[in-house]
Amino acid sequence: MPMTADPWPLRHLVLRTPRLELRPDDDDGLFELIEVARAGIHPPEEMPFAFPWTDAGPEALGPNTVRHHWERRASIVGGSFVVNFLVRLDGKVIGEQGLVAEDFPITREVSTGSWLGRACQGQGFGTEMRAAVLMFAFDHLGAETARSSALDGNEASAAVSRKLGYRPDGTRLLVVRGRRRVERRFLLTAQDFVRPKWTLYTEGADACVPFLASGQIPPVKP
Repeated sequence: MPMTADPWPLRHLVLRTPRLELRPDDDDGLFELIEVARAGIHPPEEMPFAFPWTDAGPEALGPNTVRHHWERRASIVGGSFVVNFLVRLDGKVIGEQGLVAEDFPITREVSTGSWLGRACQGQGFGTEMRAAVLMFAFDHLGAETARSSALDGNEASAAVSRKLGYRPDGTRLLVVRGRRRVERRFLLTAQDFVRPKWTLYTEGADACVPFLASGQIPPVKP
């Protein structure tokens, strides 16, 4: 019998921290995520995102979120990927942690982006979930550098970067909601990563490495 390949090894990937479970997005989880977003991520007068996607009304937010995630799943090919991990606390979705790369086999670089529902902010979850995907990127995928960014005023995101060992890496100007905003950029090397004291536990990671890092799906072992 010929060996067959799992068409979507990401469905088996799990990252576990002391408090959180991270899994690549699935359709049922997306409906939970939409409700978290509808309940609020930031005060209406503030905008922490370079693309103000939360300005969509409650009705549009749902379809927009589903389409965005479906598009990102379909774009994983040739070592370029966007993996949006749904973050769960006690089995309930509380936010999202993204891991992004372009031409990863050559650049060996990833970037991250994340958000949490307001009810779960300020409790250290942002640091914990970003540390989880960084350990996956450095220890499993073989990344050498990681990037992050934060708009001016988003001190929570910048604080996570500093805590994990990122260093400032310049700025750029953006227009958000018709206003000029400064985006602060941060760079982290594998050597400078300030690792947490806890251990990351993974499931299904080995099968995802060739799928993400080279665009090749490994054969399933008999």
